[in-house]
Amino acid sequence: MQECRLGSRKAQFELYKLYAKAMYNTAQRILCHVAEAEDVLQEAFLEAFSRITDFRGDTTFGLWLKQIVINKSINYLRKRKMEFVSTDTIDVPEEEEEEDGEVQPRVEEIKRAMELLPDGYRVVISLYLLEGYDHEEIAHILKISENTSRSQYLRAKIKLQRLMEKERSQW
Repeated sequence: MQECRLGSRKAQFELYKLYAKAMYNTAQRILCHVAEAEDVLQEAFLEAFSRITDFRGDTTFGLWLKQIVINKSINYLRKRKMEFVSTDTIDVPEEEEEEDGEVQPRVEEIKRAMELLPDGYRVVISLYLLEGYDHEEIAHILKISENTSRSQYLRAKIKLQRLMEKERSQW
């Protein structure tokens, strides 16, 4: 890290090799677009290396970089005119527990179904389930209310289940 702060290209490349795949996967899950995910990855590393002196070490470099990737990915979505439906006035049902013994769907099946979700749903469900953010954090990141985050998540979950059921019925 110290070498990066001094501008060492070799140290930067080592950090890039260490984090690039995980950061690309994060961007790809949010954007579902290869070229945009690659752009986000490059822009995130450029920003991280240009702002490396701002990194205080309160958290790991990976978490700091991931926040940059998520913010840049969301900005790309906003450029696509993504809209989150405000649901502040809608009652959100409690999350339902999954039934015991339910067969776990295959990873590829989930990935395909997630790519079919509307951007707003996909972002919230990705941030919640895959990136580990809670609804308060998601609300802050996306500049929406917690209630909107919760309802987008629940709607995304229902839509995802329907998409996967539809896919299974086509076999």
